[in-house]
Amino acid sequence: MGDCAVLGIGNRDRGDDAVGLLVLDALGRRDLEGIDLRPGDGDPGWMIDTLEGRRCAVVVDAMRTGAAAPGTVVVIDASEHEVPAMTRLSSSHAMGAAASLELARALGRLPARVVVVGVEAGSFGLGDDVTSEVANAVEIAADAVMEVLADA
Repeated sequence: MGDCAVLGIGNRDRGDDAVGLLVLDALGRRDLEGIDLRPGDGDPGWMIDTLEGRRCAVVVDAMRTGAAAPGTVVVIDASEHEVPAMTRLSSSHAMGAAASLELARALGRLPARVVVVGVEAGSFGLGDDVTSEVANAVEIAADAVMEVLADA
C-alpha cells in the first residue's frame, strides 16, 4: 500500500458533493499506515500535483450518471482508460475530476494505478444536507477504497 494516496473530492456545503470528504473521514478512523489521505475540492492543479510521482491513487468523488440510484457506489479503473464519458464526476470547478485525471494522463503525471470510487449523488444545492442514500453509502465506498488499496 506504500506511496498511495486517496483523494477525497468535495464541498461540505453542497449536499451530496461532500461524499468524497466524508469517505476520507471514515478512512481516517481506520488503520491505514502509509496511505496519504488528501481532501480537496477538485482543483485541477492541486489534483495533478497530488497525483504526480505516486505509484497509485484512489479518487473518491460524487458522480452523476443518471443510470443509478443515489447512493450507488461505482469503482472505475482509470489506469489505462479514461473515465467513461457518461460518468460526470462532480465539481464546483469548470473542470471536473475526470477531466483533471485526463489532463494528468496527457501530461505524463498520472500514477500507474488510478481507481475512481464514485458515489451516485442526488443533491448539490448550496446549503443542502447530504441525502440519506449518500450518507448510507459512505462506509460502502470506504470499503471499496480499502479493497483497491489491498490490491495496490
